[in-house]
Amino acid sequence: MADATSTPIPADVIVIGLGPAGESVGGQLAEAGLTVVGIEGSLVGGECPYWGCVPSKMMIRASNLIAEARRVNELAGSATVEPDWAPVAQRIRDQATDNWDDTVAVDRFVGKGGTFVRGYAEITGPNTVAVNGDTYVASKGIVIATGTLAAVPPIPGLADTPFWTNHHIIETKELPKSLIVMGGGAIGAELAQVMRRFGVEVTVIEGAERLIPRNEPEAGDVLREVFEAEGITVHTGQFANKVDYGDESFTVTLADGTEVTGEKLLVAVGRKTFLNELGAANAGIDTSVPYLDVDGAQRVKGVPNVWAVGDIAGDGLFTHLGIMQADVAAADILGTPSEPINLDALSAVTFTDPEVGAVGLTEAEARDQGLDVAVAFKLVGHTARGWLHSVGNEGFIKLVADKERGILVGATSVGPHGGEVLGQLSLAVHAKVPVATLRSMIHAYPTFHRGIGDTLGDLEI
Repeated sequence: MADATSTPIPADVIVIGLGPAGESVGGQLAEAGLTVVGIEGSLVGGECPYWGCVPSKMMIRASNLIAEARRVNELAGSATVEPDWAPVAQRIRDQATDNWDDTVAVDRFVGKGGTFVRGYAEITGPNTVAVNGDTYVASKGIVIATGTLAAVPPIPGLADTPFWTNHHIIETKELPKSLIVMGGGAIGAELAQVMRRFGVEVTVIEGAERLIPRNEPEAGDVLREVFEAEGITVHTGQFANKVDYGDESFTVTLADGTEVTGEKLLVAVGRKTFLNELGAANAGIDTSVPYLDVDGAQRVKGVPNVWAVGDIAGDGLFTHLGIMQADVAAADILGTPSEPINLDALSAVTFTDPEVGAVGLTEAEARDQGLDVAVAFKLVGHTARGWLHSVGNEGFIKLVADKERGILVGATSVGPHGGEVLGQLSLAVHAKVPVATLRSMIHAYPTFHRGIGDTLGDLEI
């Protein structure tokens, strides 16, 4: 237990963790006039602006430019592309992370009326939090927004090696000659493709049968075809059994005995929480589970005066979800409850090329729920815009409908601008728009989103 002063410092609300969700809820409460103490041991703003969404998408933007320039040779003449990582690394430092300095973010929070404390908090009781030798006591409650860190699997030999996490690869100024990516989910897939397009020899290892396994299986199949066409070696369906490091090189041994070697090893197998280190049990929180179980107001179930927002709430590890959770929690604390978040229409995008956008249920999930399911599937290349686009038009639109209610319960959009095409589908799932109404919509020709109309025509409902 952390040492703390005997005289507690009062506050209305204590927010532990000032990532996107924590900063948002804390800022809203402070602007509303509450006394808010925000505690952050790392950088205010969290993973997203410093090691996640923002810098990684800068990397992806740069790598996509390289790929698109190379396509000139097939459609519009000739072009020679010489990748250079230096401007990408510099842009990340100058425009995304402020060289990993959160002064602006701290000032933003304090400017809204919050009290900022730099340090790692420990919950010491139902309404008390210790940090840096001080104890803070909350009259209204505690908001837990501690997020996640990269998970490191207990593979023999791994812990003793200088492996990379997403932090290392985002911060690197020099690229390796070769890279092993352990994990073919969204983070691993995005970064693997970036590295390959900048000339790195890349091998991806994914224990599931397909890449990005939480998506429709067709999405993983398309991505594998694209990756292999770009020169990425993909191993799926088996996990790593052992990791060795020597002579500045990694060797990963797979379950079937295959050995994969590379100069660097990126571990991207998922994320982990740290409720035990937080002392959450001292507030009556069950720490045997990785995520907190919350109700529609973001209150931790069974624990009075404790709210959870962001990754730790367990509904999805997405910045856009965390920000909405912050709005809900802030409204509840202020006594103006809002509508619960519609998790049935939770959307996500994997920013590979092609982009993979998904909302709601997959076909398998819908069938597992016992729904009478209708499915329609259309290749992007078989739509007008996809045919015109030609090179780089890999992808599809897949719709999953509940026949009984006559609405979409899930959809996937893979292809150029797949995440943007997802917008209409997300609205349809969220608002439960009847399929008949969707079919009556006029889609501009020739656009990628017109493919939605084409796919709706094949939906037997």
